[in-house]
Amino acid sequence: MAHFTKTSSKVRKFRIGEFFTILMLIAFAIVILYPLIWMVISSMKSYDEIYNDVWGLPKTWIVENYSLAWSKGISSYFVNSVIVTGATIIAVLVIGSMAAFALAKYRTRLIDVALIFIIGGMMMNPQVALIPLFTILSSLELINTHWALILTYVAYRLPLTILLLRGYFLSIPKELEESAIIDGCSEFGIYRRIYLPMSIPILLTTVVLTAFFAWNEFLFATIFIDSESLKTIPSGLMNFRDALRTDWGVLLAGMVIASLPMVALLIFLQKYLVRGLSEGSVKG
Repeated sequence: MAHFTKTSSKVRKFRIGEFFTILMLIAFAIVILYPLIWMVISSMKSYDEIYNDVWGLPKTWIVENYSLAWSKGISSYFVNSVIVTGATIIAVLVIGSMAAFALAKYRTRLIDVALIFIIGGMMMNPQVALIPLFTILSSLELINTHWALILTYVAYRLPLTILLLRGYFLSIPKELEESAIIDGCSEFGIYRRIYLPMSIPILLTTVVLTAFFAWNEFLFATIFIDSESLKTIPSGLMNFRDALRTDWGVLLAGMVIASLPMVALLIFLQKYLVRGLSEGSVKG
């Protein structure tokens, strides 16, 4: 009887804890999703409806706001963001994976020093490096080019990427590498044929994290790019708002267009994101 009482008490506590956990998750989902839903609905409203009926549905769904937003300048901002984000992802994956392979494979004092510098790179605040970066990029005549953003984003994403990939590479069995060496595989062959194929989850995790940073970064995109034709979405939307003044429906439509790629990326790669982060933290 006492055993049954203890068991029922544990079940009751578990159900109460589970209930509150689910309740908190639902509340968190509402806090995150509601502004997005409101933005999508309001993007198809007229100016008067946005101000006079903030929480209601539009009487007439003005889908034309999206085509107008695209023609007003979102198209060029979108293309620039795709170029900068795509180039940043490729460079971070190639450089980061090679550096992580070297740091995971070899154990020397130089490697330990390199790890310290990489960790230090993660702690550097972007605002602190703004003036030195601007000076360096100006001396290289890269201000007002896509390269100013690409090189800066790569530099800021590499430390985290290298540490994540190195932690994942350390979990790969050494027996596979030894077998490949016996079969005559080169160092680059081991990296390309063993480490990269087995590290797809953490590589996709890196893609998501890098894409979110490069797509949404505002400070460097505003300071390093002056030309309207080269602006990315975050800095471009600021001018987009000024140009449209009070046309909030079109502005919100532009914000929806800007958000769609990252939302879609997260939906399709969310399982790899969780798996890559959890498995990459096993060793380090």
